[in-house]
Amino acid sequence: MPAQQQVNEAKLQELVGKVIGDVAGAMGLFMAYLGDQAGVYKALDEAGPSTAEGLAKKTGMNPKYVREWLSANAASGYVTYDAASEKFSLTPEQALIFTHEGQPACMQGFFQAIVAQFERHHDAVDTFKSGKGRPWESQSPCCFCATDRFFRPGYEAHLLSEWIPALEGVRGKLEAGAKVADIACGHGSSTVMMAKAFPKTTFVGFDFHEPSIEKARAQAKAAGVTNVSFEVATAKGYPGKDFDFACIFDALHDMGDPIGAARHIKETLKPDGTFMLVEPIAGDTLTDNLHPLGTIYYGFSTAVCTPASLAQEVGYGLGTQAGQKRLTSVLNEAGFTRVRRAAETPTNMVLEVRP
Repeated sequence: MPAQQQVNEAKLQELVGKVIGDVAGAMGLFMAYLGDQAGVYKALDEAGPSTAEGLAKKTGMNPKYVREWLSANAASGYVTYDAASEKFSLTPEQALIFTHEGQPACMQGFFQAIVAQFERHHDAVDTFKSGKGRPWESQSPCCFCATDRFFRPGYEAHLLSEWIPALEGVRGKLEAGAKVADIACGHGSSTVMMAKAFPKTTFVGFDFHEPSIEKARAQAKAAGVTNVSFEVATAKGYPGKDFDFACIFDALHDMGDPIGAARHIKETLKPDGTFMLVEPIAGDTLTDNLHPLGTIYYGFSTAVCTPASLAQEVGYGLGTQAGQKRLTSVLNEAGFTRVRRAAETPTNMVLEVRP
């Protein structure tokens, strides 16, 4: 091996340590998913400090499995172990992350989304090697549920209290009664949320994935909202016009033709209408995004978002980490002239877009 290519032993050991940590993390997330699906975290949270045998009795599970699972979680720091009493417990912080469904800190939707990718890993490998697209509907059904489960708590925490108030004049229109299009609405969580908050406004959710629209309709029915409807339609072909407000939540980058979609939104908005675009937080350069969240977003972009875009007409492949500069370029090409960042969270940016 040439001198300039010789391995630096210290750097090698540092990288080995990181990779071992990543492998441990991957196994830890799988254990966390098991505990969520089996209800063990919830049972432990309800019971308080418990031995493996006591928790097994409460859940009706095999105590040998429960002990191994608890031990793995204790090693990951996901549950707390007291050696003197041989009892396991959840701190308030651990409970928030692993079992308090609907809280912004709960990570189970994230875990479920990752497991969904491993479930169809053969498809992911074939897609990656071939360079072809992979339609959204070819993903595991677990992926659709996980997407809604992960994003919904963030919308509940920020949409009504921060994002809509940050848009010029929008809340007033919604309170008085307006017409709204929620494009690529998925399971309809954002649409139903807004419909409940603004009963005088009419909301229509559009998505090209029929099973998701069926879930959205069921969710609206369960919530008892009557000022919302859902239709199967593409982002660049949905019906209607003269909308006061249009929005896309974490989906423009998945579209084959984001410019065409944005252009259609502009054409269906009133002249004084507003388009709210919510996208994953990202800097404008790769260097800006070289951190753990960037790892996650680029990974999902490789396995889910970019393949979905390439499977559609145009196949723009915007990517999950597009950044505000590139998003603005897309919006400008679609005919919008005013784009500003109205709000942001650690995971999302909210752009106010106007003609």
